Amino acid sequence: MTIRVVVADDQELVRAGFAMILDAQPGIEVVAEAGDGFEAVGATREHGPDVVLLDIRMPGMDGIEAARIIQAETSARVVMLTTFGQDDHVFDALRAGASGFLLKDVRRDDLVHAVRVVAAGESLLSPSVTSTLIAAFTSGSAVPPARTERLDVLTSRERETLRLLAGGLSNAEIAARLTVSEHTVKTHVSNVLTKLGLRDRVQAVIAAYETGLMVPGRFTD
Repeated sequence: MTIRVVVADDQELVRAGFAMILDAQPGIEVVAEAGDGFEAVGATREHGPDVVLLDIRMPGMDGIEAARIIQAETSARVVMLTTFGQDDHVFDALRAGASGFLLKDVRRDDLVHAVRVVAAGESLLSPSVTSTLIAAFTSGSAVPPARTERLDVLTSRERETLRLLAGGLSNAEIAARLTVSEHTVKTHVSNVLTKLGLRDRVQAVIAAYETGLMVPGRFTD
């Protein structure tokens, strides 16, 4: 099954380079390119891609607003393109529904791998990297007041699974901590995502911080 991709970046060389690399891969087709958020949303509506690569900073409509619209209207999964070290909008992009990030100087193999991973329904970032990102970019003004009642639908074990996931632990590490099998952890994670209406582990980490279950920069056993 072919993975259909839209590449959106206001820098033509970056956009064309990504498109050329991806188009050359078996099972991947770049169906459209876009130079700003408006074009990205239009291309997504028209072509129905599986994955949309969105530059965070674009003229007109930026990547964050485009991601919000794309996530609200389509089933496409979004990966943000960023310079990271110079970007202060990473948390907003995650909240907008991004499934992960790619640096613009990403290696060819990592770019292809990222598209395949996200198209398969997984988050691009490892749990540890995700939690580090959120801790680094979250501030009191960035996070809304805690809404702990949102977690009332979870069992105590599911809530603990969410806390450990947000702390950067892998499924294997969570299993060891809770003294259960990895299969059981996968079931808990799946239940957390379903009950909270989340798409993936990245959004689960966001939810942990938004509800106050996790405090930025602080994780205790």
